[in-house]
Amino acid sequence: MVVEGVVADRVHLEAAVGSLPVVVLALDSSARRGFGAAGPAWADAVVGPDDVEDVVGRVHATPLAATALCTLLRAIPSVDVEHGLAMESAVYSTLQGGPEFAAWRSVAAERPAADDGPTVLVERDGDRLVVTLHCPQRHNAISTRLRDELSAALRIAEVDDSIARVVLRGDGPSFCSGGDLGEFGERSDPATAHAIRLTRSPARQLHRLGARANTTTIACIHGSTLGGGLELAAFADRVVAHPDTVMALPELGLGLIPGAGGTVSLTRRIGRQRTALLALSCRRIDVTTALAWGLVDEV
Repeated sequence: MVVEGVVADRVHLEAAVGSLPVVVLALDSSARRGFGAAGPAWADAVVGPDDVEDVVGRVHATPLAATALCTLLRAIPSVDVEHGLAMESAVYSTLQGGPEFAAWRSVAAERPAADDGPTVLVERDGDRLVVTLHCPQRHNAISTRLRDELSAALRIAEVDDSIARVVLRGDGPSFCSGGDLGEFGERSDPATAHAIRLTRSPARQLHRLGARANTTTIACIHGSTLGGGLELAAFADRVVAHPDTVMALPELGLGLIPGAGGTVSLTRRIGRQRTALLALSCRRIDVTTALAWGLVDEV
């Protein structure tokens, strides 16, 4: 649903939307392309004239994922991080068993497995822990192995109160290109995938480290910072981006929603409406836009 102009019965519209599986877009004629602003509470996202056709087209292409995303984002601000991550995982897992993701998998090209060797490097320098994603040939895509090794690395900081700074970075041309598409949907059932996601969560670990009074988390991003890579980085206390960084949430094109904590981490930084716009449009943004939004803190 695209709503333009003043809404006479605003209160009724807010109440009617609720958890209904419908995407409500507010059309703002003054909004620049890809730069939707915060809008009325009833809107899932604010779009400009140059964005509306593209966003509506993507919603029509994967309506189950789009409506699940917006319904989830309406609820996320009312819960804490821990519950938000659980809610996101449940929705993500449900969509993994749905027809839109199945349609993507049926045409997705097979990708070779990553090379053997560590996918995460850890270096201790005094009270600083540097954690480096180390799978450059795959643009540091988040495979099961990389996720587990990243979780183990962050566990070092969790159990050692003397670590005052945790720096997360990536080797190669990209910080992180998101989930490893070659592994998507490999779990035998979505329920098992959901349970694993709840117990092995770098997102939860980054949040807990950031909430600790004596620890600062810093994400240094560059190149392609997509999907799960952006979602994890947004949990850091400070995000420092190289000028060549490009950011996006492409999951809707797979019939999914952000599943590495992004519906929680990005909404806390840029609000649910800009998070929705980023996900619904699948558009890449540069550091100038990200800095203006508050998605990054320094370029």
